[in-house]
Amino acid sequence: MTTTVNPTRATASSIGALIRTGVVAAAVASAATMAVAAAGHAAGVSLDMAGAPIPVAGFGVLTAALSLIGVVIAGLLSRFARRPRRTFIRTTVVLTVLSLVPDAIADAGVATKALLMLTHLVAAAIVIPAVARRLAAS
Repeated sequence: MTTTVNPTRATASSIGALIRTGVVAAAVASAATMAVAAAGHAAGVSLDMAGAPIPVAGFGVLTAALSLIGVVIAGLLSRFARRPRRTFIRTTVVLTVLSLVPDAIADAGVATKALLMLTHLVAAAIVIPAVARRLAAS
């Protein structure tokens, strides 16, 4: 007697787990970046960029939006990449490094630039490992 596995069901289940994990990670990262921004502001770091203040909630909104784009990338890689986990980690690390460039050249003080970069690194440290764990290693 032979048993067949339904690959559609397994894939749908994996994608569902990936999305759930990604949404939770995005929410946690959003809260974390808002906390970092609020703590920095409370410590006296300006949240002004080019003379306009960045609201603390803005950190959370952008973190959530960009994290969810990362989940979409993970979903696509899970479908099309030979090694989804490795490809996702490499891609998101490169994207994280690239995300630091605008902060480095922003019209803001050194402490503000450092705080902005820190929020990117905090979000990446939360989202990348959480989502990567849901992707196939091979």
